[in-house]
Amino acid sequence: MVGLVIPVGLAILWEIAVRYGVVGGRLMPPPSRLAQTAWALARSGELLVHIEATMTRVLLGFALGATAGTLLGMLNGASPLANRLLDPSIQALRSVPSIAWVPLFILWLGIFETSKLALIALGVFFPVYLGIFTAIQSVDRKLIEVGRVFGLSSTGIALRITWPAVMPVWIASLRTGLGLGFMFVVAAELMGASEGLGYLLLDGQQMGRADSILVAMIIFALLGKASDSVLVALSRPVLRWQDTNRMRL
Repeated sequence: MVGLVIPVGLAILWEIAVRYGVVGGRLMPPPSRLAQTAWALARSGELLVHIEATMTRVLLGFALGATAGTLLGMLNGASPLANRLLDPSIQALRSVPSIAWVPLFILWLGIFETSKLALIALGVFFPVYLGIFTAIQSVDRKLIEVGRVFGLSSTGIALRITWPAVMPVWIASLRTGLGLGFMFVVAAELMGASEGLGYLLLDGQQMGRADSILVAMIIFALLGKASDSVLVALSRPVLRWQDTNRMRL
């Protein structure tokens, strides 16, 4: 509840500023008008259609990108040969601007859902890959040597030493990837989509409706926060063993 103090306080100040003419209400509609716009979209069923389309794309793209990033990060982190063969190319591709992939994906995959999912998965892939690859490379060598002294097999070392050490960084990289998934879905939905919050943004811009744009942005923020909270809640059981300052707050 404490986290609501700042956004609610800003909304109240925003409403007062518009009502008393401090700022114009056409380009900066007050929260009361945004609520009316959101309610109208919800009553017509249009808002639910846009939310469902966006969340489906984000979750599918996140699943694809996170799975690929995790598997390839584990492979390159654990295998020196794979690291030397694959990591330079991946790091080079990571520097390519996301918008540069759009025309290529449209050419390869068409303008429909496949190209949109590919773009979102690409955005999720790189932070997840880099997080787990770096975490595996950073595992303390002394811990592995102690595991060998106690007779652990390679599988035992991976399960009891490497994976617990990697898990916190992996969860953090998943959260980063999920956030980027919401960013990339906007670019994806500008690729000829007829539904989705990104389409609602574009439609608001073309029609000159600042209220529709701001409603879409606020819903993006709420969905992103809710999705991140779910991911954090799901990660708590696997991180219960940690005794960190964050766990005591």
